[in-house]
Amino acid sequence: MDVPTIFLIAVGLAMDSFSASIASGIYVKSPRMGDALKVGGFFGFFQAFMPLIGWLGASTLLDVISNIDHWIAFFLLLLIGCKMIRGSVDRKNNILKDNMLNKVTLLTLSVATSIDALAVGITFAFLRFPIFSSIIIIGTVTFLLSFLGLYMGSYASKAFGRKIEIIGGIILIMIGIKILLEHLS
Repeated sequence: MDVPTIFLIAVGLAMDSFSASIASGIYVKSPRMGDALKVGGFFGFFQAFMPLIGWLGASTLLDVISNIDHWIAFFLLLLIGCKMIRGSVDRKNNILKDNMLNKVTLLTLSVATSIDALAVGITFAFLRFPIFSSIIIIGTVTFLLSFLGLYMGSYASKAFGRKIEIIGGIILIMIGIKILLEHLS
């Protein structure tokens, strides 16, 4: 595989993280550089780390996780998406407003959006493709898109108000449904 192909794979893998970072940015009214670095770091790290795990585990890991990975991602994204929608409707109970940038929420989103990268790593192993240059490209592309996504979400929140929080929740749920449907079909 050549660099342009890996770059296209990286962009494809990063789209879920990019969307989730936009959803996170909806709650950050004035994002700081540190916030964007944190979001980009979490998403970029896990998008790079999961192919490495897949590459190292190859066929053994595929058999164990392929039956449930899509369900895990779906439920994690559904949970956070529903919390976002609930928080936009019930201002007293908006637990995500302060939590979208905490480590647990970012860890959950990062893992849920990077499970498909595990399969890419397994594919790279079967193709006997060197993994390290690939994970650097995948991690960098995801970092940059997620970094920008946080700012885009914040801007959208300012431009569209509270309704955008519902859209952010729906985006996360739709990512979960997309992951589930891709694996079930």
